[in-house]
Amino acid sequence: MANIRSAKKRIKVLEKKTAKNRRVKSHLKAILKNFEAALAQGDFELAKEKLQLAEKRLMQAAAKGTIHKNQAARKISRINKRFNKEKAQQ
Repeated sequence: MANIRSAKKRIKVLEKKTAKNRRVKSHLKAILKNFEAALAQGDFELAKEKLQLAEKRLMQAAAKGTIHKNQAARKISRINKRFNKEKAQQ
C-alpha cells in the first residue's frame, strides 16, 4: 500500500479509470453479440441498426482512449465485411 499522499490519490484515480474502461469494454462486447445474434437470425434490418450502433460506440471508445483507434477500425472493418457477406448470400 502506498504511503505518500499523491500515490494514494493515483491509486484511486486508476481504480476509477479501470472501472470505466471495464464498463465500456463490456458494453462493446454486448453490442457486438447483439449484432452477431441479429445476423445469425437473418434479420438484416436489425443487424444494420446494430452495425451502426457498434460502429459509433467503437469510435467513441477509441476517441476516449479505452481501445486503440486501429483496433476499433479493424473491428468495424470485420463486422462490415461479415454483414456484407451474409447479405450477399441471402
